[in-house]
Parts: sequence; C-alpha cells; structure tokens
Amino acid sequence: MNARLLFALALALFAGAAPAAEPTPPSADLAFGAYQRGDYVAAMGEAEKRLAGNPKDAAALTLIGRLYLDGQGVARDRAKAMQWFRRAADAGGKDAAYFFGAAALTGRDMAKDRALARAYLEKAQDHPAALNLLGETALENDGAAPDFAKALGYFRRAAQLGDSDAAYALALLYKNGRGVPADPAEAANWLRKASEAGHTAAMVEFAIMEFNGVGVARDRPHAVKLLRQAAAAGNVVAQNRLARLLAEGLGVEKNHSEAMLWNSRAKAAGLVDAKLDAALEATIPRAEKPAPPAPAAK
Repeated sequence: MNARLLFALALALFAGAAPAAEPTPPSADLAFGAYQRGDYVAAMGEAEKRLAGNPKDAAALTLIGRLYLDGQGVARDRAKAMQWFRRAADAGGKDAAYFFGAAALTGRDMAKDRALARAYLEKAQDHPAALNLLGETALENDGAAPDFAKALGYFRRAAQLGDSDAAYALALLYKNGRGVPADPAEAANWLRKASEAGHTAAMVEFAIMEFNGVGVARDRPHAVKLLRQAAAAGNVVAQNRLARLLAEGLGVEKNHSEAMLWNSRAKAAGLVDAKLDAALEATIPRAEKPAPPAPAAK
C-alpha cells in the first residue's frame, strides 16, 4: 500500500487489453465485434452510428476513448481519449469513470486533480479497481494522517468483488491492526484469497504465516509450494525466502544447489542477503569449491 502500488493500479488501463463491456443492447455487437476482430476503423464507424442515435451511449463513448488511447483506427491521442472517457463516465460508464479517475489521480494525459479523481472514481460505483484506488487515496489522505477506517471500507468492498490487490491491502490492515483490531486469522483469510488469485506478494505473506502457524494452521510443505510459485513468477522476496529454507533444510529437504540458484536470482534483482551468502559459501561441498590458484613460479 504505497505510491508504487497506486501508480501500478492507475496504469492498469494502459495495458492494452480490450475494454470491459458496459451493459449494452444487442446492437452493440457490431461495434464490439469489429473491435474484437481488429477492424478498428469499422469499430469507430459503428460506435459513431450508435452515438448518432443516442449521444449518451456509454459503451460506444468508452469504445471510442479506447481507440484513441491505443491509436487503433485513428491517430493516437491520449488527451482526446480522456475527453471521451469523461463523456462516457458522465453518461454512466463505470469503466470510463475508472479510466478517467485514474488518469486524474496520476496526472497522466491530463492535469493532476485529486478531487476530480475521487469524484470520478466514486462514479464508477462498484468497479473493483476504482474502489481499490479510493482505498489508496484514503491512505495517502492528501498528506494528512492516513484514514485507515475509510480505506478499510473501500478495500473490503473491492476485495469482496474479487480485486486481489484490495484483498492484499485489506489483509495488511488486519495484520498490522490499522483501522481495525489486529486479527491474524482475518489477515490470513484475505491473503489466502489474494494468493488464490495469483497475487505473488500475498503468496509470500501467506506462506510466512502458514509456515509459522500464525492465523492459520501450520502447513510448511504448502508454504514452500507457495514460495516456489511466487519465486518462479519473479517475486524477489519469495526467491530470497525460498533460498533460505533450502539452505537450512527448513520445511523442505536441504538443497544447496537450488538455494544458490534462487539466491543468485534474488541478488540479480537487487536483494542482497549477506548473511545467506556467507552461509551458502560456508556449506559449499568441498568437491564444488574451486581449487586454490597454483603458487606462482619463482
């Protein structure tokens, strides 16, 4: 729950995936069908036809915004995309409200305006990612003390709608007792949900709780399995923790070579563990240690 996470969430709309469809009548199939086929010129034409009949067609407005955002069938114009998203949001488009609110929050493609951002994120109503961003803004609270209670409410609503980032954030509030009494069991519950959705940071936190039997029944083999999964996905903390367990043989059979492998990957990503380095160096099998250099000839 920090600026890095906030920025990553806000940039989700720039990932290049097709827009989630707003509720639309059967006639929407022509515009979205063309979009899905990659016929963006036709998609624009069909969306414009729909707007001629209904200028407040939120789905058509959102689709046009997406086309300008990605430069598909038209010259890329992210500022114009924001104008279309704002029109769509004002017409009731939840995805567009999230897109526009996230842009206003980060100041990307438009002037940063936190009040405007919050207003449009609220317009998105039950949009999980928008609720999660609102939780982040409550924690930042314009530089004042974090409003943990408000953040808790937003994160809970988003998590209940399946947002894994929100489930992770909610778990940390319960784990650390921020805005709510500390509750390891509830923290573990939300970490489990986020882990099952593929959230690697949640996998690491849940694995640690599961390894130690805090808030959840101890299950070290499963904890190691989660760390392996997160490590394979590139989570540097998981790589480091897995290397430690393999080096010491805790919860898993000792494996010096594999410990070295994961430690090297963590180091390459910037996490240097001097204590682990020393422990691994001290336990290198004699046969694997390089021979000392031959004395120089006199």
